[in-house]
This record gives sequence, structure tokens and C-alpha cells, in this order.
Amino acid sequence: MQFVLASASPARLAVLRAAGLEPEVEVSDVDEDALLAGLPGASAAEAVTALAGAKATAVARRVADRLPDAVVVGCDSMLHIGGALVGKPGDAATARARWQEMAGRAGELVTGHAVLRLVDGEIDRVAEGHAVTTVRFACPDPAELEAYLGTGEPLVAAGGFTLDGFGGWFVEGIDGDPSNVIGISLPLTRRLLAGVGVRVTDWWT
Repeated sequence: MQFVLASASPARLAVLRAAGLEPEVEVSDVDEDALLAGLPGASAAEAVTALAGAKATAVARRVADRLPDAVVVGCDSMLHIGGALVGKPGDAATARARWQEMAGRAGELVTGHAVLRLVDGEIDRVAEGHAVTTVRFACPDPAELEAYLGTGEPLVAAGGFTLDGFGGWFVEGIDGDPSNVIGISLPLTRRLLAGVGVRVTDWWT
């Protein structure tokens, strides 16, 4: 049975590889903005879990003929801070404004997870959930912030920061699962895999 990661995130792939898996990567073509627009009033957990489910479903349908017996895992992460749910900044100005708001504060990194099991090319079982980790941010000085923006990293990271890269210098601490902040909660994924009838240890390399 093949383990398929429905994500383009190199950080998620690195977490899984470090934990003994060698997933096949298939990137979904889900329009995240359109999906979120169709979920007015959704909580942070509902929004990211819906996105994770949409990504996993799109990939499962795409690979079903080639990989009829597989498990597809989709994830989506966003930062909940100041009453708002934010994703990737996309540009330096947005990332700068976000960091000016986040500095010295705490936010919740919320990651939705969806695990789909394909049997004979059909989606047989689905398990979904979300994980929340509180992140406490430092106060980078203006020169540090501009240097961080110059790396390009915060522009393409959920919430505008990473824990496992340049951004780690500006995270004072976390409360909860660190792998969730990187993009995929190992403990939650293990439980969801069990929910569709498979053990993560079966894929250990």
C-alpha cells in the first residue's frame, strides 16, 4: 500500500522522511481561496480541515487508477491570531505587516488533516481531524525583520513564519506538538491512519 502526500510542502515531506516514511508526492489543484469563500462563518478548525479534505480527495481521485490501494494524506495549515485566520502572506509587504502585528504575541497554528484510504481504486474510508499548537513570537528588530523578509521564506509559509528554518530564530516557544507547526502532526496522523485501518509502522523504512 502506497503512502501518498497530497502536498507540495517540502517541510511536510521532510517531517515524514525523518519519521521513517518515503511518501509519493502528488500536489492537488484545489482553489483554496474559492473553497474558503464558500465557508463563511467557519471556525479555524473547520476551514483548515475542509481544505485538507479537498486536497486529499482531489489527489485520491487522480491517482486511483495508478495506485488503487493507497493511503492519501492531505494537510492545510493557517495561523489564528488577533481573531483572524491567515495563511501565506504571498508578498513582502503583507509579511512585514503581519510580523509587526505578531511580534511579542502568541497565535495558534491550526493544521487540518485528512486521511483517505483507497481500496480497489475507490475511496473506502476517511478520517479527518485538526491539531492546534500555540506559538509565542519574539520581537525582531527592524533590521532583523527586513533580513528575514529578504530570505523569501515568510512569504510562502503559513502565518508568515517557520519553526524549522530561518523563522525559528524568532519563535520564543510553543505549547503543543512541534511537528504540527512544521505542517503535519505526527501523533494526529498516526491516529487518523489507525482510523482507516493501517499502522504507520508498516511504512517505516
